Amino acid sequence: MEFNKDLIAASSTPIVLAILSEGDSYGYAIIKRVQELSGGQMEWTDGMLYPVLHQLERLGLVKARWEEAESGRRRKYYRITSRGRIQLAEERRQWQAVHATLRGIWKSISMEKLEIRSTKSETSINREMFNGPKQYQRFRISLIQALAGC
Repeated sequence: MEFNKDLIAASSTPIVLAILSEGDSYGYAIIKRVQELSGGQMEWTDGMLYPVLHQLERLGLVKARWEEAESGRRRKYYRITSRGRIQLAEERRQWQAVHATLRGIWKSISMEKLEIRSTKSETSINREMFNGPKQYQRFRISLIQALAGC
């Protein structure tokens, strides 16, 4: 599943901080944990994760250290700081409010309302908005294709 870039950007800080609250970790392990937690739906890359880790480090929310792994390779491990835990608590509070709001909205609308349907009267009204049925049909096809990518 491809996620909206803004959603990934907004959720990356609380996700990384939450994973590090479970214990110290390194980049590849964080990427794998995100994949595991999302049931394989979220697939982060190095290019997405490391800028977030570096930003969190600059802000003092995580600290990094180099360690030698069992394989002999050096790995950069990250741990959440006390300041990071405070930030994580605030992020959690905010995301819970967003989640509750969306849950409330989604309860009031059914999936049927989100589907594109065209009744006879809607079709005749929509056709009048275009310069003939061919333009309407092209618009309808392009709309369906655009929404298929959502």
